[in-house]
Amino acid sequence: MTSLQLLVVDDEPAIRQVVAARLRKAGYSVEQAGGGNAALERLSRGDVDIALCDINMPDLSGIELLRQARAAGIDTAFIMMTAYASVDTAIEAMKAGAVDYMIKPLNNEELLHRLSKVGDLRGLRAENQVLRKLVLGANEEVFSFSSPAMREVERMVAKVSPTNSTVLVTGESGTGKGVVARLIHQHSPRADAPFIPVNCGAIPENLAESEFFGHTRNAFTGADKARKGLFLEAERGTIFLDEIGELPLALQVKLLHVIEHKEVRPVGSEQARRVDVRIIAATNRDLGEMVAQGKFREDLYFRLSVFHIHVPPLRERRQDLPALVRFLLQRSIQRLGNGQRISLDPAVEDLLVNHDWPGNVRELESAIDRALILADGDRITLADLPPQITKVAQPSRPGEDFLPSGTLREQMRRYEAVLILRTIEEADGDRRAAAQKLDIGLSSLYRKLEEFEGQKLLPESHFSRHEIRQD
Repeated sequence: MTSLQLLVVDDEPAIRQVVAARLRKAGYSVEQAGGGNAALERLSRGDVDIALCDINMPDLSGIELLRQARAAGIDTAFIMMTAYASVDTAIEAMKAGAVDYMIKPLNNEELLHRLSKVGDLRGLRAENQVLRKLVLGANEEVFSFSSPAMREVERMVAKVSPTNSTVLVTGESGTGKGVVARLIHQHSPRADAPFIPVNCGAIPENLAESEFFGHTRNAFTGADKARKGLFLEAERGTIFLDEIGELPLALQVKLLHVIEHKEVRPVGSEQARRVDVRIIAATNRDLGEMVAQGKFREDLYFRLSVFHIHVPPLRERRQDLPALVRFLLQRSIQRLGNGQRISLDPAVEDLLVNHDWPGNVRELESAIDRALILADGDRITLADLPPQITKVAQPSRPGEDFLPSGTLREQMRRYEAVLILRTIEEADGDRRAAAQKLDIGLSSLYRKLEEFEGQKLLPESHFSRHEIRQD
């Protein structure tokens, strides 16, 4: 099956109809034109991929049709055909811009072979254009998860990737639903074809149908040239519909039609076009609840959720955080072009690992990027992190009644005291174990505790209520 749209142009009805029937049987979408002028009118919509065109026609020759089409900016590929072969005619056709030349009567196998070659070339060109517009990330390093929840996600990705099944990926904003979708594509037989991500919530409702399914030239005001649409751009590949819950109900009906019939109809066209695309959808909303409220079609929900993958939030997979923090740090260093080796202060790493991250991986990556930009020297300190993360007004363990005030240096020292006391508590009072976890020497830990007590950085109750074991 192919999504190519063909136009057979010949003034002899019998020849035209026989060729068109052969091509439809081979899986092509085919229309016919009985002369050059009728063909030019049809080609002006801009959505015909290949015209199979007779050269000798009474109203407008095939070569003149080709010249006028090129002058009008029509990008259709022309394969010329004639019963009167001559070298001069072939050269003239090629100079005018034809991609191929065939002699009547047409050999069916040879015709299909040549159409396939032209189609492959057009597909390659279209894909290269898409690749220039999109960051596909095919060569990005993949993080290896350690938490049971994410290992289950990886197992499900491995199971569904080799199939053509639609997939619904759910999870909170920033959990990495797009990463899961890309992994499915990269591990599928479609990996060499385009991966087209689409934010359904970012497309204006009045333009959504054209964006998804394309349009013909002059289909509406401002449509000065034809557009293939995102589904045809993703031909033989994967289209990732992010925020699918934002899709208008009218477009949900059309999406259901695409899933069920494997075809799209560009705006302004009377001809549906076959399309071979895998659909992966994602949402942070409860589609089941939206169905109950009449905001999402139940039949579409069932079609999309044939295979459902839920990505848990970071707070439910804390085992991943230590390695994930280091992974994102190294990736950010490469992406931001810093070049130098930068490490995390132990207090910073401890804070990042223990934060709840309501914005999930996206928020964590943003915090690391910000810290890299602000960092002086080769180490990220607490001062480089966003204020909402370093707030210690409501610590859950030692220092819970401590409210910060004073200069940045004083507040950082107070936070350091809270962090050290908390680490000692987690180590059941074992100072040596606490020092190892904080990556500082045991003597440094003793010295800091003496400084905290002498400077009264925390109320005495926080020192006296912990019996710290002497080693």
